[in-house]
Amino acid sequence: MSLTTNKMFYVSWEAFHRATKELAQQLLGREFSAIVAVSRGGLVPAAILARELNIRVVDSICVASYEHDKQGSLRILKDASLQDNAKLLIVDDLVDTGETARALREHFPTACFVTVYAKPQGKPLVDHYVTDIEQDTWIQLPWDMELAYSKPLAEH
Repeated sequence: MSLTTNKMFYVSWEAFHRATKELAQQLLGREFSAIVAVSRGGLVPAAILARELNIRVVDSICVASYEHDKQGSLRILKDASLQDNAKLLIVDDLVDTGETARALREHFPTACFVTVYAKPQGKPLVDHYVTDIEQDTWIQLPWDMELAYSKPLAEH
């Protein structure tokens, strides 16, 4: 996927926080012993979910599959120290093609896997998500953007 050929979906910090709290609402009543955040995109929603669900144990698994604007081959850079169990919550920001989700499902077969955003190819691999995103849409998340001055329309 390349940024030049796809639609863009811009997410503000507020919108991301609101969507992640909506995800937490879906998970209320379930008992989780710990969270494993998928680094880097899953770190922010994992922190929000840890707070909202009152989960104190948070670990991470560091996975690389993107080089800024292109998806490449999956690499586990650092494994989580927590063992797979049915009370483990795996958190990522989005599921795209499903490559990362498939690897995580193999690694944590009994865990609950959640994302904030889901694209059609990866959606069947997550247990819960909040927002559907079209497959050809690139999501610009708030930690990848900076605020900048915008000229008034009359000055263009």
